[in-house]
Amino acid sequence: MLIIGCGDVGRKIAARAQLNREAVQCLVRSAESAALLSERGMNAEAVDLDHQSPSLTGARNQQQIYYLAPPPASGNSDPRMRRLLSALSVGKHHRIVYVSTTGVYGNCNGEWVDEHRAVDPQVDRARRRHDAEEQLRAWRQTGPGEVVILRVAGIYGPGKLPISRIEQKIPMIGEDEAPWTNRIHIDDLVSVCEAAMARGADGEVYNVSDGNPGNMRDYFDRVADRYGLPRPPLVSLAQARATLSQGMLSYLAESRRLDNRKMIRELGVNLRYPDLASGLQACGDIR
Repeated sequence: MLIIGCGDVGRKIAARAQLNREAVQCLVRSAESAALLSERGMNAEAVDLDHQSPSLTGARNQQQIYYLAPPPASGNSDPRMRRLLSALSVGKHHRIVYVSTTGVYGNCNGEWVDEHRAVDPQVDRARRRHDAEEQLRAWRQTGPGEVVILRVAGIYGPGKLPISRIEQKIPMIGEDEAPWTNRIHIDDLVSVCEAAMARGADGEVYNVSDGNPGNMRDYFDRVADRYGLPRPPLVSLAQARATLSQGMLSYLAESRRLDNRKMIRELGVNLRYPDLASGLQACGDIR
């Protein structure tokens, strides 16, 4: 197994694979990350996909590949994916599970969205992900490789909550103006990734969420309540445009509700945290 981009999700996949005595190779961007993984007993190597193609030979020439690395921070394409695909061994059967984003659907005005929905990425971060998806489809057409694409909702869990933002009293818009949002607990995402590698149909796309969308205001309020923090100050959407970051405004501009039935049906996943209440309860103390 080869994991490209071994952050929080990748480390969990690697740790579970090691428990099953599977061979795991990890490619990360920095020497510091590689050293940290090595201290945990994982085989890790630093490769900067912005400037070099990895050498996928020997132990790194794995059949099963999880691609979890993000695209670059700017532009409309993903040259990191291009370098990875160019390094794959010709004639060897690779199976790639790619973690993409539901942002490729763009703003759907709160409608329910399944995998048949046409993509309409409206910001560069989503365009980069869509470019990576298209590169994978083109690569799949040229040889024996397989691809499974996971379009993943917002990831939350221990260490992945907006605690700092809430403590800083950064405002949020009211529930009547807040968009629909979707989430998946990190532990459930790991299980979905594993199921996609084991059972995902070649060439298919799966929406990954808990299937219980909410709105952004409610999400921040419930996190604040869970940890006994004051709820974020209320502002109107017009006020938000003058005070919130462009990144947050781009999220507020998109509203959709994800249909996760294909994921449940075809991947056979039993979510541990099928709603925000159960997922937050499992997040533990923030201190």
